[in-house]
Amino acid sequence: MEIKVITGDIARVKADAIIVNFFTGQRKLDTDIAALDKALDGAISQLVRQGEIKGKLNEVTVVHSLGKLPADRVVVIGLGKKTELSFNKICGAVAETCRALRPKGITSIATIAHGAGINNLSPEVTAQAVAEGTLLGLYTFHKHITRKEDKPGEIKQLVIVSSNRVKPRLEKGSQKGRILAEATNLARDMVNEPANYMTPTRLAETATKLARSHGLKINILEHEQMAKMEMGGMLGVARGSRQPPKFIILHYKGNRDKEPGVALIGKGITFDSGGISIKPSQKMEEMKGDMAGGAAVLAAISAIARLKPKINVVAIIPATENLPDGNALKPGDVLTAMGGKTIEVISTDAEGRLVLADALGYARKLGTKHIVDAATLTGACIIALGKVCTGAFTNRQALVDKVIAAGNEAGELIWQMPMFDEYKEQNKSDVADIKNIGGRDAGAVTAAQFLAEFAEDTPWVHLDIAGTSMSDKEKAHQVKGATGVPTRTLVNLALTLAKR
Repeated sequence: MEIKVITGDIARVKADAIIVNFFTGQRKLDTDIAALDKALDGAISQLVRQGEIKGKLNEVTVVHSLGKLPADRVVVIGLGKKTELSFNKICGAVAETCRALRPKGITSIATIAHGAGINNLSPEVTAQAVAEGTLLGLYTFHKHITRKEDKPGEIKQLVIVSSNRVKPRLEKGSQKGRILAEATNLARDMVNEPANYMTPTRLAETATKLARSHGLKINILEHEQMAKMEMGGMLGVARGSRQPPKFIILHYKGNRDKEPGVALIGKGITFDSGGISIKPSQKMEEMKGDMAGGAAVLAAISAIARLKPKINVVAIIPATENLPDGNALKPGDVLTAMGGKTIEVISTDAEGRLVLADALGYARKLGTKHIVDAATLTGACIIALGKVCTGAFTNRQALVDKVIAAGNEAGELIWQMPMFDEYKEQNKSDVADIKNIGGRDAGAVTAAQFLAEFAEDTPWVHLDIAGTSMSDKEKAHQVKGATGVPTRTLVNLALTLAKR
């Protein structure tokens, strides 16, 4: 999609639709919408009086211009109460509006920077929200659909109309919004791909293409190299698959430091059957999304490379399948992770933490200052938080505070979970240093406590995205299928850490 900022009067812009806004409880029309109302002989104000336009959040009202304006339609979107306006509400309302307009054959949209100056929302932030909302809300994944009639139309152009005074700020904001949305949609693409297409090898190929496009240094460890580094967790999980495992490392160099300022680690299980501890067949097809953390991390470092913050970032994605086989990992087996800790395998379906143990060990070997991992780790986190919030677990309060703030800025909600030492008792093993599952009670917490053993004293945050990586319905900027969470959170965090 083409996104551009122009100066001028929105009432004089030629487009298939122009978008303005209205707030709940608003008594009179603002300048932009008032000019359009006058040109339309009072049609908008009449709809307000009749109660058809209420300003309710995500309300969409289409008014046909009938030749009275250069644009074919005027679309009034509701932004809710002005006192409650936020970046996320603008982003969501624009997304809902664009989806509503797409079936009408609309290919070009002109809009204002909704909410600029309200609740301390700068022109940059509002332009970012418009661009993000448009691109995120219009996302589709129809790659494998061959019938043209089943594919939606395409909105090809978004024009943001401004004054000369703020045009550079709107351009900056809309560019950032484009980068963040495109990265999120890239993550969505990877997660939505069927597992026979998005194999560990294909994930590594995608990472290689991103490295070439964005000037990233890439290193992909093969089975033999992992064996030399004694990555027993990774290779133990990979034993059941005929697909070769890939340990993917990408480096972004933003300053002169030798060590990474932050390591972003993403679980890359491209299909999870549960292994010998096999999952129920119902909805097992959704387990193609068990690499959502890896996809988000790959997408995030691509966006970081485009935004160029002054921080070194490493992305680490341990990628493999988890399948049953005569050579597969068995309950009761003992593995040795990178660094020498031994793990008793109680359930082969608790495989994510096994591959992450080696990834955490590798990040620590690099001397990274902070670690954040993202993983579809536990069904227990869905039971605890549903599909609204990502669960956050940490050994450093200052770091998790920054992660949660970065999520709030992106509209990706995160809730901190407890990490009391008493939970460690559940992970104690009689035959090894630790076991890979602590029982049914507090499963999300004991999984995080397992990872904490391998993060050791490095400031670390674990994001359990089991509930937030997929959506079963369209709402605001989210669409059905992969969400791309927490791509934008990770990018925002890198930008924040770069300012320290």
